Amino acid sequence: MVELKLLRYGEVCQERPGLLDAQGQVRDLGGQIPDLQPSTLDDATLARLRALDPESLPLVERPGRIGACVGGVGKFVCIGLNYRDHADETGAAYPAEPVVFLKATSSIQGPDDDVILPRGSVKSDWEVELGVVIGKKAKHVSEAEALEYVAGYCVVNDLSEREFQLERGGTWDKGKACDTFGPIGPWLVTRDEVPDPQALRLWLDLDGVRRQDGNTGNMIFSVAQTVSYLSDFMTLHPGDVISTGTPHGVGLGQRPPEYLRAGQSIRLGIEGLGEQRQRVRAYVTGMLP
Repeated sequence: MVELKLLRYGEVCQERPGLLDAQGQVRDLGGQIPDLQPSTLDDATLARLRALDPESLPLVERPGRIGACVGGVGKFVCIGLNYRDHADETGAAYPAEPVVFLKATSSIQGPDDDVILPRGSVKSDWEVELGVVIGKKAKHVSEAEALEYVAGYCVVNDLSEREFQLERGGTWDKGKACDTFGPIGPWLVTRDEVPDPQALRLWLDLDGVRRQDGNTGNMIFSVAQTVSYLSDFMTLHPGDVISTGTPHGVGLGQRPPEYLRAGQSIRLGIEGLGEQRQRVRAYVTGMLP
């Protein structure tokens, strides 16, 4: 039995499934599963992968780029204002029910891919968040059984363009859905390796300065509450990703507010789930992520 830290490596749209072994080396899982995708996130498949001897798998000596830790994401669902200290810093009241919005799946990218500021952006912001990956179909599930529907957990940077989000009318989605604004990974850590998702430290540094330093225990709505709640409004399918909110320390909450600039570097992580590192770049006409 091994700890399962699952990942995807390779160029964009050519990622292969992999496993991080105890020595921090990547082992190829291409002979076991076609990809880390909705059809391979069920408990039986994950148990089979856990039973493998990592040394029996091909060693990937130069894995290169690490991609998003799950492919074929159907829904990217986010919860806003879900940390007490973040609501406090923005002057918002604690929500009576989870604040739900959707992030475009086209925003998803690898954990270390460059973040591209949208054209005209002056208020792009950072948000370290705990990501929850669904492993089996969930509809009207109880809070008590909700975590049984989780395949695993990962790091998410829920980047946000605050002007687009808050000052351009309509819903939040337009400030959340920008290309490159959804780095996911580096790993998918299966739920058995995270006995209490409400006891994880998460943090973010900007240019080497600690900006966010929180704990998932500060959530207003727990992971179990969130999964149960969402399943009453939409069917959750394998491969869906839920981003569960961010602690205090975002740019919007600084006094005065501070936002991302081209040339800056972001580093963020969650206890036991790995780290992300991104370079911030300016948009250039015709640029594709």
